[in-house]
Amino acid sequence: MTSAPTAAATPTAFQLERHASGQLLLVAENGEQHLGVVPVRAFPIAAPDEGISLISSEGHELVWLERLDDLPLPQRSLLEEELALRDFVPEITRLISVSSFGTPSTWVVETDRGETSFVLKGEEDIRRLNRESLLIAAGHGVHFSVKDMGALDRASRRLLERFL
Repeated sequence: MTSAPTAAATPTAFQLERHASGQLLLVAENGEQHLGVVPVRAFPIAAPDEGISLISSEGHELVWLERLDDLPLPQRSLLEEELALRDFVPEITRLISVSSFGTPSTWVVETDRGETSFVLKGEEDIRRLNRESLLIAAGHGVHFSVKDMGALDRASRRLLERFL
């Protein structure tokens, strides 16, 4: 296997498969093999299915994909699996409680993946993405999203508004 970066390719100019080690293996059109390829979204929140870069284990871009939909189903499914592991962003569906209205504070929330709690270190860890959506950085490194503040129940909106 070589580790030299190749030029960006069109979606049909490479093959992608899961190696026996569990890592992604990219085989370029010229036959070069790259083990340990990592997909990275350019815009994980705003455009999760657009602008995907396949990065070598050395950190070089091997392939730029305009859209995941442009790939054949087997390759697209493989990349979607990898991206789901990489971009773990639970969506907050309800705020259950907040320990205090100052920071740091402990939040207990219900997400699309179950109930959890996290520490909000500061109000600057709540970032407005647009008028209705937020990205919240928890103290332990996980990011949580609120896709539509208007869809939250009234009690959740009132708790959240105290921090905005």
